Amino acid sequence: MTPAVGVAIAAAIILAGVYVSWRAGRLDRLHARVETARASLDAALVRRSSVALELASSGLLDPATSLVLADLAHNARSAGQDRELAESELTRALREVFSQPDFRSSLEGREDAGELLGELESTAHQVFLARRFYNDAVAVTVAARRRWLARLLRLAGGAPMPGFFEIDDSLAPAGMDEQGTDMPHLAS
Repeated sequence: MTPAVGVAIAAAIILAGVYVSWRAGRLDRLHARVETARASLDAALVRRSSVALELASSGLLDPATSLVLADLAHNARSAGQDRELAESELTRALREVFSQPDFRSSLEGREDAGELLGELESTAHQVFLARRFYNDAVAVTVAARRRWLARLLRLAGGAPMPGFFEIDDSLAPAGMDEQGTDMPHLAS
């Protein structure tokens, strides 16, 4: 073997090692991004259930609706494996509350109602954005993990494959805003 061939082989091995190391580092950063996005999503969901509990105890709703809403908000907070279902049920209950014609009329002239409803709309939008960022991070991570080199060399190590978080998170009756995009906002 000539010295030039030896240098070329050594350079190829070094370059391959650097590339594999870079791919492993990228996967690690992607997993950290997924964990951060999940923490942000969890915080937004907890905030939304807190505002729903505040709405349930505000006296703006009839007692039966308040009880149901409080129960669903509590279930959403304490749900384990069925969190997506519990969060979707909370969204549907909130959407039902806002679609009642007598609900809007009962808010007339109440200062505290506007602030509470604005906060609920804000938290619904935050949940929408946090879920979107989380699912985008999951999609990129899953795509990176499915590449042949990542699978062959097990570059993800023992990290579990992240899963998407799919819930009904729109407070609008049809789930659409004026431009036809899927945005959470309160029905008028």
